[in-house]
Amino acid sequence: MQPLRIALLIAALGATQAQAGMFDDEEARRQIADYRIKSEARFDQQARGQLELSTQIQRQAEEIARLRGQIETLTYELDLAKKRQQDFYLDLDTRLRKFEGGPSAGANGDAAGGNAKAAADPARESQEYEAALNQFKAAKYKEAAAGFGAFVQKYPDSTLAPNAQYWLGNAWYAQRNCNKAIEAQGVVTTKYADSAKAPDAWLAIATCQQEAGNGPAAKRSLEALIAKYPTSQAAEAAQQRLKKK
Repeated sequence: MQPLRIALLIAALGATQAQAGMFDDEEARRQIADYRIKSEARFDQQARGQLELSTQIQRQAEEIARLRGQIETLTYELDLAKKRQQDFYLDLDTRLRKFEGGPSAGANGDAAGGNAKAAADPARESQEYEAALNQFKAAKYKEAAAGFGAFVQKYPDSTLAPNAQYWLGNAWYAQRNCNKAIEAQGVVTTKYADSAKAPDAWLAIATCQQEAGNGPAAKRSLEALIAKYPTSQAAEAAQQRLKKK
């Protein structure tokens, strides 16, 4: 009986080891399957995250493009508005001069010297002013600045001198030279303070100061304009600007 028991014990031990081996294989396969499922879920989540990120980037790119288009449109409309305002002033300038009856000799028109000689030819004076104004209309701002500068030096007491000085400032502004523009318009606000162009000159100075980043100075100029010329159209524009600040 002893050998039989030994044989049965060996058989039972072998079966136990075989079963244990089978259980080990099944556990390994289960762990591998779980790992695969978790890995696939993680990869799927990463893929969804990348897709959402790509979608967000696309939306941002579209929004940037839309905003860029709006900026370009607003810039165009602003340039168009500036051109219309410029054309309006040019037309108004021409109409006022026709209404006033053209240039006349200044207070020193009878004095001896070059000014008296120049003032004795009002037709030539008007012709030189028109020539500079036409250069400005043609967007030849450098030539216009030279023409208006020469005019105010040659005819400082002309009835057209305030206008020429004002357009000299605008010609410098059109060349993006705010320092010279402010300097030229400053002559209008001091030497020609009683002229119809003085309020507009103050407004032009404020514009240059604002674009140069000097907001406080622009505010002071607008306030000076309103105080000195309260009933002018330029004063109304100044009040609107101050409300927006």
